[in-house]
Amino acid sequence: MKIVLLMPQSDMYRKGGIFPKALRYAPLTLTTLAALVPEELHADIKCHDEASEVFDADICDADIVGITVITPTSKRAYAFAKKLRARGIFVVLGGVHVTLVPEEAQRHADAIITGYAEESWPKLLRDFAQKQARKRYDQGHSYQFQSVPVPRRDLLNRKPYITMNTIQAVRGCPYKCTFCVVPSAWPQYMHRPIKEVVAEIEALDGDTFLFLDLSPTEDRKYIKDLYRALISLKKKWGGLSTFTICKDREMLELASKSGCRGLLIGIESVNPSTLHMMKKGFNKPDSYREQIKMLHDHGVAVNGCFVFGMDEDDKNVFDLTAEFAIETAIDLPRFAVATPFPGTPFFKQLQSEKRIRSYDWSLYSGQHVLFQPKQMTAEELHQGIRRTWKEVYRLGSVWKRIISSEASRDWDLLKVSIPANLGYAAYSKFLPPYISMSCGEEDMWLPEMVQQSPIILNRT
Repeated sequence: MKIVLLMPQSDMYRKGGIFPKALRYAPLTLTTLAALVPEELHADIKCHDEASEVFDADICDADIVGITVITPTSKRAYAFAKKLRARGIFVVLGGVHVTLVPEEAQRHADAIITGYAEESWPKLLRDFAQKQARKRYDQGHSYQFQSVPVPRRDLLNRKPYITMNTIQAVRGCPYKCTFCVVPSAWPQYMHRPIKEVVAEIEALDGDTFLFLDLSPTEDRKYIKDLYRALISLKKKWGGLSTFTICKDREMLELASKSGCRGLLIGIESVNPSTLHMMKKGFNKPDSYREQIKMLHDHGVAVNGCFVFGMDEDDKNVFDLTAEFAIETAIDLPRFAVATPFPGTPFFKQLQSEKRIRSYDWSLYSGQHVLFQPKQMTAEELHQGIRRTWKEVYRLGSVWKRIISSEASRDWDLLKVSIPANLGYAAYSKFLPPYISMSCGEEDMWLPEMVQQSPIILNRT
């Protein structure tokens, strides 16, 4: 059996795109799916990540192709599926977008998988080998995040990534932020046995790795025990977190001692009203400066993410955010347009109010204005985010942030931080060419309720 696993490109993450190696890490999805292939099938497995190599459906040699799909890659995934199925290749679609809109995905595939795939993917493959594959496989909520096979990292080309050493200890998120797909797609919050996580990290080549967990610090006992277990490994790592880590000094100290050198934190907004509206009121803007300083004092760089365009945002939010990012020396700020991903409360709200301007899923990347804002025009939102990127990533602003951050004293961190900042600086400078991108098929399917609504479908 010949199996090909594919992660299609989006406008931001693609071969020859704007993001350099310093902003790319190896995905876990493809390599984990490869590791889950039952040994008795004796399969020939290939992995294709279009962030590093363009996939050609016309020459693909496979019996079955599994495509992982997020919303901005769905249009391209469907186009690939159409070509592959026309050649008699069995196509399976899975991932967050498929989980959120399964009826849509089923129109483009021989089979779909919803939810996590640890149980359903091997089942599908065994069924396929017996010519008994079903059209849909749903992994239930009874799944426990344990006994996960070691990802087949050997199946990816190492050169395009800053690191191959990506790992997951915690899945899901206990919060219900209105714009986030995670609570809708994967409502479970669970973690792997610590011994299993530590054993995988010990076996990794090199002395650095990345945790891809979304909200690992909400289970304080678990994460403290994990950090304690990592100390003896003497490795350095980065990951994601909320500001919860700053509310427990012991947890922050253990993270630092365990090798934490950088965290991506969803700051989202400097406006308390916006945070309350998106159900992220546990973020407190009055505490941001102190919390960022705490992280810096413990040698932890901050990759701070902000989102613009929620209903409580007005035109002042852009300058306030840019000033805040520079003054607090956020090591790597990132800005996105609020995006109504299908299945989220934010999507349902805007759809009911007839404010969504485009259902072209390829534009749902966080860099396009897809709805009518409340307190500004769509053009003002578009120009505001462009202005923020350019102001924060002027060379003078980059230099000011780097020299003001206590975390930047670490040379190993600087080797990552400087190229990453320069990568985002290039993105801010050449933003216009990346405003839109055609992914091929134009005849995308829309939900019946969308087809019947008087909404203008256009590219913004």
